[in-house]
Amino acid sequence: QAQVVESGGGLVQSGESLKLSCETSRGTFDSSAMGWFRQAPGKDREFVAAISVNGINRHYADSVRGRFTLFRDNSKTTMFLQMNSLTPEDTAVYYCYADRTTFGDRWWYPTDDAYWGRGTQVTVSS
Repeated sequence: QAQVVESGGGLVQSGESLKLSCETSRGTFDSSAMGWFRQAPGKDREFVAAISVNGINRHYADSVRGRFTLFRDNSKTTMFLQMNSLTPEDTAVYYCYADRTTFGDRWWYPTDDAYWGRGTQVTVSS
């Protein structure tokens, strides 16, 4: 099973920035749409953002659009989530996924065949 490993979480103050990383193998990186979900305490896991295999298409949740930016670094087989203007509502565990089987209009949403990381904690204090 492919490994997907997140890093970069931490504790910041409201208004500050963080950059999360999600690294995977070459084979998985070159063939997968990738993205992020998050789960806050007591809430369901929710979609955050996704980027297509070729890095051209991006899809963001309304709650993060304009503040979060996704990009891929092919040389590092790593996807990055730049998070700016963070608020306490962004506090959650952030999970990265990689999926080779997404297609069509729903290319941005992971299927049951997606590979998931174990998550990285992001805490934003007010």
